[in-house]
Amino acid sequence: MKLKVLKFLIALAISGLSLKAQQSPISKEDFDNINLNYPGLEKVNQSFQSAKYDQAAQELLVYYRNRKQIHHPDFNIGDEQRFKGKSIGAANQEKADNALLHKFQPHKGYGFFDYGKEINWQLWPVKDNEVRWQLHRVYWWQSMGLAYRSSGDEKYAREWVYQFRDWVKKNPLGLSADNDAYAWRPLEVSERVQSLPGTFNLFLSSPEFTPTFLMEFLKSFHQQADYIPQHYSKEGNHLLFEAQRVLFAGAFFPEFKASPFWRKSGIDILNTEIKKQVYADGVQFELSPVYHIASIEIFLKAFNAAKMAGVESEFPETFSETIERMIMANIDFSFPDYSAPMFGDSWIADKAGRIKLYQAWAKSFPKNKVIQYFATEGKEGERPDHLSHASSNAGFYTFRNGWNNESIVMVLKASPPGEFHAQPDNGTFELYVKGRNFMPDAGTFVYSGDAEINKLREQYRQTKMHNTLTLDDQNMLITNAKQNKWKTGKMMDVLTFTNPSYKDLDHKRTVLFVDQKYFIIIDRAIGSATGKLDVRFHLKEDAKPVYDKSKNLIYTTYGDGNNLSIQLLNPAKTALLEEQTKVSYEYRKEMPRPAVAFEKQKVDATTPYFISVVYPFIGKKAPEITMKENTGNDFVQGQLDFTLIINGKSQNVKTNINQ
Repeated sequence: MKLKVLKFLIALAISGLSLKAQQSPISKEDFDNINLNYPGLEKVNQSFQSAKYDQAAQELLVYYRNRKQIHHPDFNIGDEQRFKGKSIGAANQEKADNALLHKFQPHKGYGFFDYGKEINWQLWPVKDNEVRWQLHRVYWWQSMGLAYRSSGDEKYAREWVYQFRDWVKKNPLGLSADNDAYAWRPLEVSERVQSLPGTFNLFLSSPEFTPTFLMEFLKSFHQQADYIPQHYSKEGNHLLFEAQRVLFAGAFFPEFKASPFWRKSGIDILNTEIKKQVYADGVQFELSPVYHIASIEIFLKAFNAAKMAGVESEFPETFSETIERMIMANIDFSFPDYSAPMFGDSWIADKAGRIKLYQAWAKSFPKNKVIQYFATEGKEGERPDHLSHASSNAGFYTFRNGWNNESIVMVLKASPPGEFHAQPDNGTFELYVKGRNFMPDAGTFVYSGDAEINKLREQYRQTKMHNTLTLDDQNMLITNAKQNKWKTGKMMDVLTFTNPSYKDLDHKRTVLFVDQKYFIIIDRAIGSATGKLDVRFHLKEDAKPVYDKSKNLIYTTYGDGNNLSIQLLNPAKTALLEEQTKVSYEYRKEMPRPAVAFEKQKVDATTPYFISVVYPFIGKKAPEITMKENTGNDFVQGQLDFTLIINGKSQNVKTNINQ
């Protein structure tokens, strides 16, 4: 015990010497932002009133080191044994150790960059805006905190204190319009406001965390939190993040005079935005499954922060009801492996991470048996009481024959206009069969930056990168689909929608899920526009397809026998084109993949149409499929009456696909 005390005193002395040049006297003004009448600050106030400002800061540090009534979701004072001597994971350890050398990884899509001995916070090593923005999120600070908790090595605390001071010194608000656009973009400020409380708790017990540094920290944190309500983003998930984090700041630091205002500001914004940003069917209006999940987490974190501050009653009951509806919507447009389509700016989901989310959601909604089912991978709770499902407001349509890994699931997007994270892709879909996603969407690859980076982003946004119809390979001009028909049944599910994709050309797509086994897709190009029409189907990168132009057929050749064929059933005046496109499952990572385009010319105002059959099969040989039109069949008008002959067996399809 004496040895520990001696080490503490030595470390305190060393830290005092190392910080001496940086520390300035504590003044009366350092307490301007603090409500000294807050319960627990009596000793602080007493010293302050006696003009003993150094002592008041010391008492404030003691208060925070012993504060019990505020519980951080992840890191708290008093739980040192939770991390002591334990691994923090290779990734966190690497970030923490590289941070000591000023080698930072702002974005996981890239490696580590050397920002120099004197840290150049304005360095832009790759002209990707995300790299420069996310540098100012200082993600590695929390990794350093975890390394400190695990090892007890003061070098992490000493370096973090240095970096915090260095960031504050070199990135003052108003340094330049350029620097403000990155270091003080409201989203980045809110990221710091969200993460700093956890980092604060991780380092608070260190002798490097002196009373002087405490006052510097609180002053900077207050400036950042107070900045956000005056500079909220106009809309979208950025606004949600910012409001939730301002609320959290007010809940975690109730000792600030401004905390009640921050809490109210965040709550008011979130109460307003949850009504604007979430459709009645529970889907977030950016139409990106990844940002839908992010929005769920934002709303839940906000609600939990309000509980921490004892102001949860300021959220109406409908707030939590909407969150629950969002979770149920996520269930409906997800696949059995917990992944979801990569519509818009999305990437592949980690199953373990998704299950952890469901486990947290199950705690928030303990009465919901369906959420419990997914939280326990089906061991407890109840499966949904339906299969195919339409989120008609958002335009997400799911064709489904089951909820386990042996199921067939198609999720199709036919949506109203989306926000920044949406793409010109109406009609696109992903198809999951027996544990394999045969037709993943293109993904994102990169967000924004200089001209070169933006060009890469636009490649993935192209309509021709999606499973839909194009005119002259151009991007659809309008994404605003209107549902014409949605009907489910044991023998057939039917969806028809119309999207005004181009000037003088509407794309009308019908999907039939027949016998819960296979799909017929009918594409009609309606209007006076002329040009080259293509209906494209993009396959998984390892599909190794066979292209059979004599049968207008493409099929996969997976060795496990779980395969898929796509065949055009009305080949007249249509060419089958072999194509190679790209897919990106992770930021700045891409790979080539095969695709097929069925192509024909539109020469006048008549309506060309494509009849495709998408058929999952077991084995190495694609099924033999032909089509015979019966009397009264009219694909243009949508009155269907035809017979499919599949491996010699006939199946009649008769329905009106427009009403």
